[in-house]
Amino acid sequence: MQQGSKNKVRNTRGIQPVIMRSQLMLEAAAHLVGSQSWQQRQVQIDFRVQGGGDWKYRLFASDAPNSIDEVVSGRADIAICNPGAVLAMALHGGGPFKHPIPVRAIFVLPQFDQFAFAVTADTGITSLADIKTKQYPLRVSLRGQPDHSVHLVTDQVLETYGFSLADIEKWGGTVRMDDEYPNGPNRIGAVARGEADALWDEALGMFGDRALELRMRFLPVDEPNLRELESRGLRRVAIPKYDYPALEADVWTIDFSGWPVFCLESTPDEVVTAFCEAVEARKGNIPWYGEGPMDLKFMVSDPPEAPLTIPLHPAAKSFWQAQGYLP
Repeated sequence: MQQGSKNKVRNTRGIQPVIMRSQLMLEAAAHLVGSQSWQQRQVQIDFRVQGGGDWKYRLFASDAPNSIDEVVSGRADIAICNPGAVLAMALHGGGPFKHPIPVRAIFVLPQFDQFAFAVTADTGITSLADIKTKQYPLRVSLRGQPDHSVHLVTDQVLETYGFSLADIEKWGGTVRMDDEYPNGPNRIGAVARGEADALWDEALGMFGDRALELRMRFLPVDEPNLRELESRGLRRVAIPKYDYPALEADVWTIDFSGWPVFCLESTPDEVVTAFCEAVEARKGNIPWYGEGPMDLKFMVSDPPEAPLTIPLHPAAKSFWQAQGYLP
């Protein structure tokens, strides 16, 4: 009589099946989101006691401002938002946020970035104010992702000038929602073909040089408007001539830097500490811009690439201090 397969497995190593199953799914997910052939790369992870009824905690690998709604509602406990200035708006109840929201940072994934209002020279537009004064029928290309912070920032800046994207359309212009990065064939490529004469987006490093080759201008945000936007929580930054020699001078615009990992002030200390411990333990496995493990000290030290636009959660601050990353 057959006694079992040759490769029979006995649970003799103390491995709980629930750990094995969960680890299998997490490892598979980690591989899939890193695969060029797998397009569904945004994830959320739910936790509960084995066989429990309700899911207890959720991690949301988000990027857009609606991640704030997810955390406030309790549908997520820890999430990500880009840029960090959007969280500052939420903290102070600025812009579209009608009431202050007590968001707190855990750390900030770094990425230095600037928003660019690029227009072609043949429009004759030299300032954002010109668009309203001339009621110019711009053909604008925007990011196709409807919940992207590009749209929030665009709306906030134009509002300080007294017009909107809807006004541009009313004046005979068009607002394209192109589902590509700004260096894509239907974004900067459309400008090159004469199909669009304005490209407004972040990720300037992807398209800035090419835009200047096409004789586009980066429209500055004027000082009174910058001050108004700063009062709402947004931050100013320069597009510097030393990075783009074709510029006549530095161009002041809106900062789009940083990807804060955040939660609420009321998020339990033990949850935040456990998350920090997990990131510290696994930092060598997380894809990183350079070689070696994630530089977590850099991510909690408020550099321009990873601005701490909101306070650290007390438990996160205590943990990073214990690691020697903060004084």
